[in-house]
Amino acid sequence: MATPNMLNVSSITGNTGYAIPTASTTSFVAANGFVSWTYNGSTALTGLTPASGTVNKIDNITATNVTASAATCYVAIGNSATFSSSTIYFIAYNITVPAGASVVVTDKSTPFYLTDTQSIGVFTGTGSAIQFVASFEAIT
Repeated sequence: MATPNMLNVSSITGNTGYAIPTASTTSFVAANGFVSWTYNGSTALTGLTPASGTVNKIDNITATNVTASAATCYVAIGNSATFSSSTIYFIAYNITVPAGASVVVTDKSTPFYLTDTQSIGVFTGTGSAIQFVASFEAIT
């Protein structure tokens, strides 16, 4: 549960993760958030929550609509490593992503840090319509 002292960093590893919510929701409670992020091809990282002693610097989150109709997306941070039991705070709320387009939710000009006691969940108004991609640095 110790956040590393970033003046004494031993490693910074760049990663890219993705999440594709398969169900739509109109009930934006933590239990309905989609948190199954995959990074490095096959490694699951629930809620982008780092291991103890690591902090994840979230550099970019992009939401891409892969359908022929507009769809909405939502991105929230939870105050627990277990997103489903978190109090959530929205980073992006009810953002319309046009058909075949992408929206940058956050980028390197507005990065934020995720500790081992926080998580990221995503929601969509249309199941499987939005693909979320996040680039982050794991700092230990």
